[in-house]
Amino acid sequence: MTDQDRPQYQQLLASKVEVVNVGLEGFVKDLRDCGIDVVHVDWKPSAGGDPQMAALLAKLGV
Repeated sequence: MTDQDRPQYQQLLASKVEVVNVGLEGFVKDLRDCGIDVVHVDWKPSAGGDPQMAALLAKLGV
């Protein structure tokens, strides 16, 4: 069986893994310890996660 004949999920799992980690920085060290390339994005929800405040900020274009 060639790589082309394998299901897509098997092809994905057999390829090199690269990760974009969003928010939870604790995952970065574990992934890097496994030899996985990781880019960390320090992200937090707008207005601290308060939906009403986020809606107000969205109206202001912030």
